[in-house]
Amino acid sequence: MTPHEPQVEPPEPPNDGNDTDTTIALIGYALLLANLFTGFTALISVVVAYIYRGKGPAWLDDHYRYQIRTFWIGLLYLCVASLLILIVVGVPLMLALAVWLIIRCVKGFKALQERRSPDNLESWLI
Repeated sequence: MTPHEPQVEPPEPPNDGNDTDTTIALIGYALLLANLFTGFTALISVVVAYIYRGKGPAWLDDHYRYQIRTFWIGLLYLCVASLLILIVVGVPLMLALAVWLIIRCVKGFKALQERRSPDNLESWLI
C-alpha cells in the first residue's frame, strides 16, 4: 500500500437494537430516586420519559412507560399518605412509599442493564 492510496474502512454492521443507548432511561431512574431527597426531580424524570417514549426499541419504551407509571402511581400514593398524616397513619405510609420507589427503580435499573422490559409493567405495587 502506498501513502497515496485511500484507506477503506469496513462497513459498520446493521443496527440490531443491541447497541441502543440506555443513558436517558438510566437518568430517568436516577431522577426518580433523587426525588427522595429533592422533592422535584421526579417531575423532570416523567417529562423526559414522555419525550423519549416511542423513540426506541419496544423494551426501552417499556422502561419509559414504567417510569411514567411509577411517577403517577407514586403521586397518588403520596396524596393519600399526606392526607393520612393527620391521623398519624400516613407516617409509616410515607416510609413504605420510599421503599416502594427504591424497589421499583432498582428493578427497572436491573432490567435496563439486561436490556429487557421491566417485570410487572402494569403492577401498582412492585
